[in-house]
This record gives sequence, structure tokens and C-alpha cells, in this order.
Amino acid sequence: QVQVAESGGGLVQPGGSLRLSCVASGNIFAIRSMAWYRQAPGEDDDLERELVAVISDEGSAKYAESVKGRCTISRDSAKNTVYLQMNNLKPEDTALYYCNVDQYSSALLQSLRLSVEVWGRGTLVTVSS
Repeated sequence: QVQVAESGGGLVQPGGSLRLSCVASGNIFAIRSMAWYRQAPGEDDDLERELVAVISDEGSAKYAESVKGRCTISRDSAKNTVYLQMNNLKPEDTALYYCNVDQYSSALLQSLRLSVEVWGRGTLVTVSS
């Protein structure tokens, strides 16, 4: 079993900053990538989740156009932890932020490239004055 837990959400004024953290634990052999998604309040369909940022096992990062220049994703591989530093927050950044971990549970599964994505429960970010 693999568990993913996010933290760091909260209420912040427009223009403020927040740092989200996500820790993956359990039966993890290797992590392929870690990512942050978000879903606006009132959207119940999982398909409505927007990819905010993703970082690969090699450290390369990609960002949604809407957050480029304002957010930085980073990773501590030794701790199976990913961070999302968000600056100059806007009201439209208000959402439930989910961590996604694409991981292998064994060397065999890694050799077969059979990774499994695990989601956290989310942490709420509210940007409001």
C-alpha cells in the first residue's frame, strides 16, 4: 500500500504566497514522477482536475500556463516529498490541490514499466481578501 498526504493549504490574501508539501509513504520501490493537480470548488468530476505542475525522477519540471512564473515545483527524492511554492496568488487559484505520485512498487514492475498512480485527498487553498 502507498499513501500520499498533502499539507500546507490555507487562506491567503491575493498577492500572497503558500508552500504546499506532499509526502509519499509505504511500499514504494521507485517514483517515476510527482505532480500537483487542482480542482475548483463545486467541480465534482475528477476529469475536471487541472495539472498544475509535474516533476520527473530526473528533476525536469513542467507547468500549466496559468501558473508559469508564479509557481515552482521541487522534489526531495530521499524523503519521497514534493513541494509547490506558489507566489503572487490570485483568487482564481482557489482550489483543492491534489498530489499525484506515479510509482513502482517493485523492481519487477519497474522493469515492466508498470507504474501505478496514487492520489492524496487534497489540501484546500483559498485566495481571498
